[in-house]
Amino acid sequence: MANTVVLVVEDEVIIRMNAVSVIEDAGYDVVEAADADEAVRHLETRSDIRVVFSDIEMPGAMDGLKLLHAIRKRWPPVVLILASGRVSPAVVDMPSDTVFLPKPYQEARLLEILAGIASE
Repeated sequence: MANTVVLVVEDEVIIRMNAVSVIEDAGYDVVEAADADEAVRHLETRSDIRVVFSDIEMPGAMDGLKLLHAIRKRWPPVVLILASGRVSPAVVDMPSDTVFLPKPYQEARLLEILAGIASE
């Protein structure tokens, strides 16, 4: 599990800090990004990121949905988790094999998803 690196992409600082805390407390390594551009920079410089957990609504060049589509094309093995409190994208609008978590998400559900990834 310690080898699993999770990139958390969330523009709201408090929500990002909470997600990072929950994921780190469960034993995962976490990298943070405030927007899609920062997330892509991390992915371009780090080959150890296994999971991207992103909000949909973010400022900048790409929202979370566009970011995950870009990640699926450039880094196909990365596991994608998408969260939103306002938008519920249709399965056909999300990249293949994306897990959707409605906000406010249950911490236990997030950790359950991560545990399933780590055991693969």
